[in-house]
Amino acid sequence: MKLLITRPLPDPVMAAARARFDVTARANTLPLTQDELRASLRDYDIVLPTLRDLYSAQVFADVAQPRAKLLANFGVGFNHIDVAAARAAGVQVTNTPGAVTDATADIALMLILMTARRAAEGERLVRAGLWEGWHPTQMLGTHVSGKTLGIIGMGRIGKAIARRAHHGFGMEILYHNRSATDPGLPARAAPLEQVMAADFVVVAVPGGPATRHLINAEALACMKPHGLFINIARGDVVDEAALAKALQSRQIAGAGLDVYEHEPTIHPDLLPLDTVTLLPHLGTATLEVRTAMGLMALDNVFAFAEGRPLPNPV
Repeated sequence: MKLLITRPLPDPVMAAARARFDVTARANTLPLTQDELRASLRDYDIVLPTLRDLYSAQVFADVAQPRAKLLANFGVGFNHIDVAAARAAGVQVTNTPGAVTDATADIALMLILMTARRAAEGERLVRAGLWEGWHPTQMLGTHVSGKTLGIIGMGRIGKAIARRAHHGFGMEILYHNRSATDPGLPARAAPLEQVMAADFVVVAVPGGPATRHLINAEALACMKPHGLFINIARGDVVDEAALAKALQSRQIAGAGLDVYEHEPTIHPDLLPLDTVTLLPHLGTATLEVRTAMGLMALDNVFAFAEGRPLPNPV
């Protein structure tokens, strides 16, 4: 069977794939072009795509009878794939849940700490040669321990963030979730507007039409003036223009972002703000995690090739 891997993946993943399949591996780190998207459905039995490989309804409409019968997505998020259109075309879709949980939760806590303690701003100060030495009122930030954390989306990643914040920093946890859940620790479910009023707010919901611009001007208006906002979910969950205005007007104190609405383009009004920590989508960027993600994607590929039930269908 012919397998297309759309981006470079860690060596153990590539070796495992090549041991079982006729593999074509793109060396390009950019997403598939429109022509490549259509060719992938026509020319391969299985495709292993990832973030920003945009399999829209139009792509499936243009390939009436795709040879490919599985998109084994590398990543837990799959809002770049129109799953309904894929199913209508006879193409199954899988993802890699679980493998990304701890690494993404770690990034959320890192952004909380970096933003609260002005770490990125301080590092820029040192590198610029402008630091004049310690003094009692230099770069005073926000204390994290014992504060209230609001988590929007209490799935695997939300719960992992809650554990770290509660057990590591003694934070009180509020959360908003679309369905009833057991957080596994002391936490209180609350309406979105109440969760947005926490000292720190972290968004950990899936991307897609249902959550696009969930965090808009109205939601941001519920935050406290000292509130810090963190996004490790999907960029389009947040109306970046509204977030920039809230930061510029000091309606909220700061933000930490690992994902962006029009990635890799950053809203220009965010770039000059020292109150914002900006990371280049590092959520799962460790060799161990990316290898585990790739091997999980291949578990789905192997199951498909062998006619077994898919481990992680979406």
